[in-house]
Amino acid sequence: MNDEILFAREDEMEALNLDDAVDSQKYLIFMAGHLKLGVIAEDVVEILNNQVITYLPMVPDFIRGIINMRGQMIPILDIRARLGLASQDGDNLVVVINLGDVQLGILVDGVDQMLDIPKVNIHPLPSNSTQMLVSGMCSLPDGSGTMMVLDCEQLMPND
Repeated sequence: MNDEILFAREDEMEALNLDDAVDSQKYLIFMAGHLKLGVIAEDVVEILNNQVITYLPMVPDFIRGIINMRGQMIPILDIRARLGLASQDGDNLVVVINLGDVQLGILVDGVDQMLDIPKVNIHPLPSNSTQMLVSGMCSLPDGSGTMMVLDCEQLMPND
């Protein structure tokens, strides 16, 4: 990055006329099986490892239970089970995200990377798609595959 831009005051930024500014969004990309899923980085609260998940009876199969995060009870959703993939036991990570005024932990296989992706590169799903959990997709700039944008609001059932 140019030192002139890095140390410019706000009033000087307009004078620099930044033509290469691109409207982009930062995504945290994580793995669920062979899939790369992305969530908006602003929604991510924390990434936790080796959490003891307390089982809850009478909840959907994709809800693994709850964890205690500094006195706050966080429900844990198994993203593999929610997407219809086989569940995997072992050391998994929990990505805690904000869903409005509620926090939700997503049990993932691993965190891949954090990327700034131009919004024009995110393509909507085909109109005939029945996939409700994914709101868009894009090819990753490093050529490592395709990221599907997770629609976090759709993760928890409304009933």
